[in-house]
Amino acid sequence: MEIPLSKLKSGEIGIIKQLRGGLEFQRTVNSLGVIVGKRIKVISVQPLMGPVVISMDNMQIAIGRGMATKIIIKQ
Repeated sequence: MEIPLSKLKSGEIGIIKQLRGGLEFQRTVNSLGVIVGKRIKVISVQPLMGPVVISMDNMQIAIGRGMATKIIIKQ
């Protein structure tokens, strides 16, 4: 099943399947290490449209909800 990163709940794990955004979006997320094929785990989803905190490669990254909706995850 493929869903946006913003729909995952805390503790869920998935693999980045697709980045649905323009060139600037892809450059930004790639610079954070968010690359198609990487395995990620959702650490927390902040309330009130706050960021989604993910863990990958032994580091944690906070991603805004707008960006998280463009990152498609395969569970």
